Amino acid sequence: MGEKFRFGIMGAGNITRQFCDAVERTKTAVVAAVAGRTPGKAAKLAEEFQIPGVYEDYEEMLKKEQLDAVYIAVTTNAHYELAMLCLDYRMPVLCEKAMFRTYQEAKTVFDRSEELGVFVMEGMWSRFLPKMAVIRRWIAQGRIGDVTMAQVDIGFQAPRDPANRYFNRELGGGAMYDLTVYCYDILTGLLEKPVKSVDIQTIWTDTDVDAAELLQVQMEGCLGRLAASFLTDLGDKAVLFGSKGRIEMKNPHYGQDCWLYEDGQEPEMFADDQENGFVYEIQEVVDCVRRGDVESQVAPHRMTLEASRLYDQILKTKETAQKITLSSIIG
Repeated sequence: MGEKFRFGIMGAGNITRQFCDAVERTKTAVVAAVAGRTPGKAAKLAEEFQIPGVYEDYEEMLKKEQLDAVYIAVTTNAHYELAMLCLDYRMPVLCEKAMFRTYQEAKTVFDRSEELGVFVMEGMWSRFLPKMAVIRRWIAQGRIGDVTMAQVDIGFQAPRDPANRYFNRELGGGAMYDLTVYCYDILTGLLEKPVKSVDIQTIWTDTDVDAAELLQVQMEGCLGRLAASFLTDLGDKAVLFGSKGRIEMKNPHYGQDCWLYEDGQEPEMFADDQENGFVYEIQEVVDCVRRGDVESQVAPHRMTLEASRLYDQILKTKETAQKITLSSIIG
């Protein structure tokens, strides 16, 4: 085996622990450095995972470390700035979802990525889970016939604190960036059909972020209903309905299994035994960068651009949408 792929991390929040664990599991990569602006957090992560390089300045890490890619794990509000900083140093980027807040942010970064020939990918890890390839194969084989209806529901009761990342506009808060992005990218990634129109209903809070969405997505030959919410537990499920059966997933954005209900047949289940689903996304970055690719074919720039265009549409609903006072539902 050749020299291991060297990741740097920007940010030291909870998600980075799962990332570091997954990097270790790949056997092909290492986390060589971490940078975080909150004093002590990067050092604590480095101690836990034996990361040699520790910084409190992102650019200093880029200047001093010989990295193969950077994983951006900060809150959504800083993604654009840090992605552009990485590109200034010709550094490949893996960035947590939602990667950008607007279509213009996404287009600017990807135009720069393509101009420089530097790999950039949104960390939509759901698209890389083995069950997704299995479901696409079942659909392609005609196991459930023509898919004409689909639903994806993801929701939970977020802490009702206006200062946290869920409801804080300055931190890039909002259900669209945290949950709707999963619903939309899972649907479009599985069905691989053009989206013709999206009907959007939203609930906004007095902290100026969206707390819930209900979307009706019209695709070629299929209607999709997507629900995302910070206000209630939605049961986290996805169902694809076909003319000869259906496919179901529990916890579609991170769960390891899926079920095929084919008319007249016993149910068929696929389950993945990987304990940390991040490994598939990480291996994709390693493979793409080593090949010299600018984008992933599984999570291409187009995926992020389309989701970012959806955010622009959701933002336009703010003035006419239902509004709730966050303090009135704190409990």
